[in-house]
Amino acid sequence: MKRKIISQKLWKPLLSLLVPPARSVQGGRPRVDDFAALNGILFVLTTGIPWEDLPKELGFGSGMTCWRRLRDWQAQGVWDRLHLALLTKLRQHDQIDWSRASIDAASVASPRGGQETGRNPTDRGKLGSKRHIIVDRRGAPLALSITGANRHDSIAFEALVDALPAIPGLPGRPRKKPYKLHADKGYDYRRCRAHLGRRGIQARIARRGVESSERLGRHRWVVERTHAWFAGFGKLRIRFERRLDTHYALLKLACSLICLRFIDRFC
Repeated sequence: MKRKIISQKLWKPLLSLLVPPARSVQGGRPRVDDFAALNGILFVLTTGIPWEDLPKELGFGSGMTCWRRLRDWQAQGVWDRLHLALLTKLRQHDQIDWSRASIDAASVASPRGGQETGRNPTDRGKLGSKRHIIVDRRGAPLALSITGANRHDSIAFEALVDALPAIPGLPGRPRKKPYKLHADKGYDYRRCRAHLGRRGIQARIARRGVESSERLGRHRWVVERTHAWFAGFGKLRIRFERRLDTHYALLKLACSLICLRFIDRFC
């Protein structure tokens, strides 16, 4: 039984980013081709099954082969470049809305522990990690970072804003900053506002004890929807990857798939 779940719109930009494997002089079993391995990675990401349970009947190779390919491509920077390539495609069609961006974090349980995990004070002290994202006005993910669930949302603020990529695609210099950035009361700190001011971004951060959540949610709901999209990938509802690099790789691949939905709809 063969099953292909990857679209050519994702495969073509990825193919140009892959480093050709070195030829082995020792022989051995033939290498699983990259197309099949990527299908296997996507199958695990979307279904949430353990790597070792990937059915070989699908023709994607073993689960551990797919996991190693995920790890190796992360080490080569493939997933970051794929995400940027799809953001560039969106900008070529002027489909990144820079007028407003939003930032927020979401916690996920991490029962196996690992890098960048911590005791979640909102989940009875269970181990977990946080996913921090910045999205454009329509919810396309622009930047991503990971911390332990015991870290305050604002801890990742400056680094995440600085991680916004310079996105080419239209005449002129690549763009990397929105006009405004919306955030909830968890980011209501002078240093957060000052950081945005130094970068020429207008701060739209809720003030504790002053502004109501209902009024501010008029613009920030898109980032919560994007977090829900991430949770729609079975492998991301609970973090079982102890290694930070492979967990980050799965998140960046999810970013690319979400961007691909915007490409399919608007480009």
